[in-house]
Amino acid sequence: MLKVLLVDDEPLIVQGLSLLLDWEKEGYEIAATAQNGKEALSYLRENKVDLIIADIKMPEMTGLELLETIRREQVSDAYFVILSGYSDFSYAQQAIHYACMDYVLKPVEKEVLTEIIRKAANMSATEIQRQEDKNQMEQAYMARNVIALLLGKYDAINLKYVMDHMHLSDGVRYIDIQLMNAADPEDLEDLEMRSWQRKLYQNCSEYLKEDEAHCILDVSSEENIYDVGFIYCDYMAAKNDCSEKEYLEKLLSYLNVALKQKLVMMVGKKVADIASISKSYGTACMLNSLQAFHDRKEIYFYEEEIQVNHDGILLCKTELDNLISVIEQNDKLRIHEAVDKLYEELRRMGAMGEMINLNINYLLFQLIHVATKQDDCVNQEEILHLISESAFEDGAMRGSKIHLARFACEYAEYLAQLRKNVSRGVLAMIEQEVKARFAENLTLRDLGQKYFINNAYLGQVFRKKYNQSFKDYLNNYRIEQAAQMLLRTDDKIYKIAEDVGYKNTDYFINKFIAAKGCTPSKFRKQSLSIAKSID
Repeated sequence: MLKVLLVDDEPLIVQGLSLLLDWEKEGYEIAATAQNGKEALSYLRENKVDLIIADIKMPEMTGLELLETIRREQVSDAYFVILSGYSDFSYAQQAIHYACMDYVLKPVEKEVLTEIIRKAANMSATEIQRQEDKNQMEQAYMARNVIALLLGKYDAINLKYVMDHMHLSDGVRYIDIQLMNAADPEDLEDLEMRSWQRKLYQNCSEYLKEDEAHCILDVSSEENIYDVGFIYCDYMAAKNDCSEKEYLEKLLSYLNVALKQKLVMMVGKKVADIASISKSYGTACMLNSLQAFHDRKEIYFYEEEIQVNHDGILLCKTELDNLISVIEQNDKLRIHEAVDKLYEELRRMGAMGEMINLNINYLLFQLIHVATKQDDCVNQEEILHLISESAFEDGAMRGSKIHLARFACEYAEYLAQLRKNVSRGVLAMIEQEVKARFAENLTLRDLGQKYFINNAYLGQVFRKKYNQSFKDYLNNYRIEQAAQMLLRTDDKIYKIAEDVGYKNTDYFINKFIAAKGCTPSKFRKQSLSIAKSID
């Protein structure tokens, strides 16, 4: 509702203006009334309104003096309407000079006042939209400069813009915020994930308030990663009189409640200042890839997870290199033997948490390197993470010998698929599967098992070829089939929904609207109407 302030020294006129229109119906509420300009000015110094309607002649301070004062002192930018019993052009001229929206002669007619307040409402809506567009452009430009710093590909212009427009201090971290226990990305449609991501961004910005510029949307360049980035500075915890960990826990708790979802934070290494933020960003990405091998937490701190003391921690390099070799050969029996030998050596050395972490991290990064040499177009870190999670879902304890063995076998199969370059033939077969079985509960996991392809790898090559997830591809195909059935049959909507694979009719209708821009019934009616007009 827009707020209006009525200013006149005659109570009957104020009462008349209040009753002349249905203000609420027009989208307004009368926030306050004042008997003169001085009283109105005092109110405006403490309160914001959108429209001021004031008499020109009042004791202590006239309407023109009020207008001049609020414009000169920038007290209010509200639209201003002068009411006057004088038609003298000089009054109107002065009013216009101080950005008065309109000059109305008394007695005020209902139609005239209605036209004026609607004009003010339209101007307000236009200004709000203009400001929102401006804010979005500024946010996008800020994000562009911050991302340049995160990637380490920046110049003095990028750095200066961020330093000029973001409140900074010493002690800076990059923090990645994402959904905990997220389903396989292929189980969720892109629009659903994008909607969730925007809600996360909005709630994070609302929590940060004046520091909202520290929240960045679309940091990741990967198609199916829907996270939000946060640039943390030490002053934030100090301002809230708490520790860094307490501050992040409060933020995480707020977001969990606001989104009704469990979230996880990857807290990158602390760096001296914003110019070094790329180092923190890189470590946050590392945590994201390695989290499947460590105990599940809500917040992962780089310093806690990657505890590397170069004096006294040893790599079981012989056993690790042997394991990498048999993974490359896709020899399942020798993989299990190599994992056993690695854990035997770790036990012999009395390995504890940080030493095990160092050895596992060495293995993972070497495997990423091996895969990159075969296919640099696929996101290897994501594949590593997804395969690791898949091994964990099978019941193995996170980070255990069984977990590592299952992961190693799946990764070996993934490397074999890269070498065979099987994607083209398999994708053609999957196209035929969709055409023949689109009404069934098709999933990439089931198709991957059928064609002996790792479903994480299959999901990526599918997206690469079709520029959309398998879930969206299947949904779009179902909608197209439903459209054909609407035109060629008289079947009820619920029957068509069932025939193309939707058990829930309302869900089908929503998906149809999203794809075609109208309901199935309207689509059928419009198409038949067009067909008759052609005949």
